[in-house]
Amino acid sequence: METDEHKTMTRDQRKQIVLEYMKGIDRPCDIMHLFADDAEVYFPKWGIASGRQQIERLFSDIGTLLASLKHDYAHFNWFADGDVIVVEGTSFGETKDGVRFRAGASHAGMFTDIFEIRDFKIQRVYVYLDPDYWGTNTAPYLWLDRKETWPKPGLWTSGD
Repeated sequence: METDEHKTMTRDQRKQIVLEYMKGIDRPCDIMHLFADDAEVYFPKWGIASGRQQIERLFSDIGTLLASLKHDYAHFNWFADGDVIVVEGTSFGETKDGVRFRAGASHAGMFTDIFEIRDFKIQRVYVYLDPDYWGTNTAPYLWLDRKETWPKPGLWTSGD
């Protein structure tokens, strides 16, 4: 039932807004029309941007790092509940200084984004990923020095 306060939306309508957001980031083109005036965006190592002005600043700051970014739309995993839609996926691209990254070939490229979409506007998106596109922040993670291949047969797989 549609009220004066909130417009009824389907899962597919929310999904289309997320896809428009992702494709806008990949092109890049203006995506600010997708956001509510008081929306929030979280990005690792940046923090929470509240409102359009801070969100524009966040995207501008990220834009200083990346020359290109593409999401692998065909391989997204979608989860939805009410106003919340979660997308898990992979991406690839290149930093402004020429470092290429791709999910599975580098530490960067895998992500999970959690959206809250109401009234055909993004109210909130929290981005969870490793923003170390250069793969240089490895010292604290001792397991990265291991030269092992995962998963090992029998550990998570049947070994077939």
